[in-house]
Amino acid sequence: MDKFLITGGVMLEGEVRISGAKNAALPLLAAMILAETPITLRNVPNLKDVNTLVKLIAGLGITMDYEGDTVKADTSTLNNQFAPYELVKTMRASILVLGPLLARYGKAQVSLPGGCAIGSRPVDQHLKALEALGAQIEVENGYVHATVDGRLKGADITFDMVTVGGTENLLMAAVLAEGVTTIRNAAQEPEITDLAQMLIKMGAKIEGLDTSTLVVTGVEHLQGCEYSVVADRIETGSYLAAAAITGGRVKTTHTDPALLESVLEKFEEMGAEVTRGDDWIELDMLGKRPKAVSFRTLPHPEFPTDMQAQLMAVNVIGRGFATISETIFENRFMHVPELSRMGANIQVEGNDAIVTGVETLQAAPVMATDLRASFSLVLAALVAQGETLIDRIYHIDRGYENIEEKLQGLGAQIKRVS
Repeated sequence: MDKFLITGGVMLEGEVRISGAKNAALPLLAAMILAETPITLRNVPNLKDVNTLVKLIAGLGITMDYEGDTVKADTSTLNNQFAPYELVKTMRASILVLGPLLARYGKAQVSLPGGCAIGSRPVDQHLKALEALGAQIEVENGYVHATVDGRLKGADITFDMVTVGGTENLLMAAVLAEGVTTIRNAAQEPEITDLAQMLIKMGAKIEGLDTSTLVVTGVEHLQGCEYSVVADRIETGSYLAAAAITGGRVKTTHTDPALLESVLEKFEEMGAEVTRGDDWIELDMLGKRPKAVSFRTLPHPEFPTDMQAQLMAVNVIGRGFATISETIFENRFMHVPELSRMGANIQVEGNDAIVTGVETLQAAPVMATDLRASFSLVLAALVAQGETLIDRIYHIDRGYENIEEKLQGLGAQIKRVS
């Protein structure tokens, strides 16, 4: 099993190109199922999760061509609507094929998903929403069996809780439903707007982008198009955090500052100089130790839960103390014991973590527990004294493209070992 060996103490400096967003690419790939003519998706990151979903979609009989950062699909060869446990168990986003399969073909059989162990992210909201559109759904032996007689029917649907995946699944189903569907309490993440924009380019009629109420007027057919995945705001924030924790200066390119404003404000509060351009962000810590800052995770446009672990890592060596409140997932402090092994001073009280900054961290063998937690350990290792060995880095490969090459380009002493 691969591990990262990192020697700390290097101030990172340079430029890093940001990849397409994993959290946007996955629903966009699922949406390709809706296209009646060939469709092309560009700026697709080469990640384990992306490869898994491409394999799952190809398993439906769809002709998939994945080369470089481009995926092309031709749905005319689809011959089944079955998503097996062997693939779905490795990634929660596999459930996103349910909505488009049901909307276009009238039936789907999809295994209940697996994925990171950061809390119970139930799919009941997905299923309730699809039932409201007229789907008949049964869950048997770990599989969701969904059918509809004719076309789905538009409805007025309010989610009980903000759900990104649920909003995406319902949106992909509603675009081919008969009549008007109103989605209330919809998630507002940029990745949902990206999905809606591709669906519109395919011929869908969607209003209310970037708001909590989406209004979809169903159409009978969607056509293929060419579309590029939006920049990964979480990867952007993660590399900026690497500059902040090492006192360095990093410029992220091919990204969008507007997608990350709540995080950039926290970096500025830490004492960093943050400069923004149309498609780049530069963070310069000026060699200083950051100031610890408090924050609370909330749905977009507030502070994203996917940046919580990275900002905690920066706080660990910050001046002063800070309180971090996690309101999205109930089990997302699993990186705390690993950071503590390196000398971090963190006290967890329910959904709050109180971080008292320390001047130095010590290298130690640590273990990644989920995707974003793994990057927090990389950040800590970059400033720790000595060599840190990070185990179970398959988590990080799910969401960060070419991470060691990108960090090496900024001066980090990191290598992958078996």
